[in-house]
This record gives sequence, C-alpha cells and structure tokens, in this order.
Amino acid sequence: MLENKVAIITGATRGIGYAIAKRYIENGAKVTILGSREETVTKALESLRGEYPGVEILGYYPKLDSEEEVAKVFAEVHAKYGRIDILVNNAGVSARDKIYDYALDSFKNTVDLNLTSVFVTSKIAASYMKEQGGGVILNTSSMVSIYGQPSGVAYPASKYAVNGLTKSLARELGKDNIRVNAVAPGITKTDMVANLPKEMIEPLIRTIPLGRVGEPEDVANAFVFLGSDMASYITGVVLSVDGAAMN
Repeated sequence: MLENKVAIITGATRGIGYAIAKRYIENGAKVTILGSREETVTKALESLRGEYPGVEILGYYPKLDSEEEVAKVFAEVHAKYGRIDILVNNAGVSARDKIYDYALDSFKNTVDLNLTSVFVTSKIAASYMKEQGGGVILNTSSMVSIYGQPSGVAYPASKYAVNGLTKSLARELGKDNIRVNAVAPGITKTDMVANLPKEMIEPLIRTIPLGRVGEPEDVANAFVFLGSDMASYITGVVLSVDGAAMN
C-alpha cells in the first residue's frame, strides 16, 4: 500500500510510533524514524533492522520544536531519496499534574512537544511536498482531545489544538495536493498508558463496546490506510480508533 513512499515518523522508537514504522516497512515504504535521544533511536534501529534484514531504515534525534534541527534532518532525507511523501507526527508526552500544582514550565513543555513540534515539522515537510506535487501529513491526536481527562490539562488541550491544526492545514494545503489527517487513538497498550493509575484507566475500559484495550497495531493500520493512495480523497479528518469508547 505504501510501495516506495518516503516516510518520516516522529516518536517512532516505541509504542504506537514503532508499530507505525513496522507497518510502513511491511507495506514497502522507505522509513526514517525520529526519536528524542540517540540511545533510543539506536536501539529502535537495531531492532527494526534485525526484524527486517536488508531493508534500509534511517534514524535521527532532532529537537522537534527547533526549525534548524528539523530542517537539517529533512534536508538529509530529501537529499537521499529525492522526495518526502509522508510525515507522521506521532511524538508526544502526557502528564497527570493537577491544576493547583501544575508548573507553567511543565505545561509549556507538553505543548511544545505535542503541538509546536507538529507545526514545525509540518511547515518544513509541506515545502518539499508542494515542490514535488503533493504528499501526506498525519498527526497523532487522542480520544482525550474530544472527551478531556480528569488531570494533566496540557495533554488534552494540546491534542485538541492538533485537531484544529489538522483541519486548518487540510484546507490550506489542499490546493497543493497535500492531504492532512489525524488519528485519535483510544486506550492503547503503550508505555504511556501503562504508567497511568488504574483508577484512571479502568473506568474508561468499561466504556469500550468492543470490550478490549487497543493494540498499537490497531492504530498503525489506520496510519497505513490514511497514508496510502486508497485515502486519496480523505483530508481534514480526525479518525477515532478507540473501539467506540464513550460514543
């Protein structure tokens, strides 16, 4: 479904991002993974190359809210492959701080990674995509962007903003044949969810009609579809992948 597509995936060293990288490789894409630290990127690359021997996979660790660092990485990827077809903005961080004790710096850090970085990477990728005649930008949102959560307001607020960014960019970039969509996962088996207290997760699980927590692969499959030509007339969508939780 993604044969010879050149894809850059942020937050791809574990969880949903790692599952997306695997699905993209399996579907023929030329994948570059981005992570926050050299050691995590190196570990993910070793794992992916071991699982897919002979497949070329690149890895970098730029600061995603730095235009200079992101531009340098994207230029290297473009110089190697001659194009950038798909950008997956998956990097993100959550928090559980109560509003009474929420430090401003902590709030800003969450917004910078979850929102500002999406703006920066999308801006740079879009310039390449426009020049080559089109492309796809996909953002990871969250079910809490729709329903909120009982603490850690920066996370749902930033993901709500990602939804707005997605829809607005879809309208702005459509004329350049650039599709922009988001995927809003529900409760999924990731490290982030594993660190949440049971009293936060268990009531949510009971709201899932399909009766199970999502797997990273469930979410990755949505990214494969939206990144493929099968979704060529889909843009400006925030696709929920949550087992109809809270619906």
